[in-house]
Amino acid sequence: MKVQSYLSFEGRCDEALAFYKKALGAEVVQLMRYSEAPQMPPSSDADASCGGGAPAADKVMHAVVCIGETELMASDGRCSGQPEFKGIMLALTAATDAQARQWFDALADGGQVMQPLIPTFFSSSFGMLTDRFGVGWLLVVHAGQ
Repeated sequence: MKVQSYLSFEGRCDEALAFYKKALGAEVVQLMRYSEAPQMPPSSDADASCGGGAPAADKVMHAVVCIGETELMASDGRCSGQPEFKGIMLALTAATDAQARQWFDALADGGQVMQPLIPTFFSSSFGMLTDRFGVGWLLVVHAGQ
């Protein structure tokens, strides 16, 4: 069994993927837009698409992005413009303090730091933040370092 995170950026998926590519070296390995989907017959289930209506053709229906060894899935979701990621954080484990600092600073750009990156009893660097898209991140240096 495999459990994966699926992030809904509510209409900002392209922007988020570009941000993670720059900040973390993420690689988009799959991307499908609504324009690539087969035509669906009219249905009473309008809530299945962006905003309850026909999604914009250029919006991301589904994407897969690799960050290091981790594969995340993402989409534009319902295109509300208000992504909410409550009760979950993505944890990044760095090999070195310098790497943790680089990632932390990149993700914090336009976001909100909840715990500055500091040494702790369990790690030489630990910090928490919410990025500009509302995704929570926990950064830690591997304890063996």
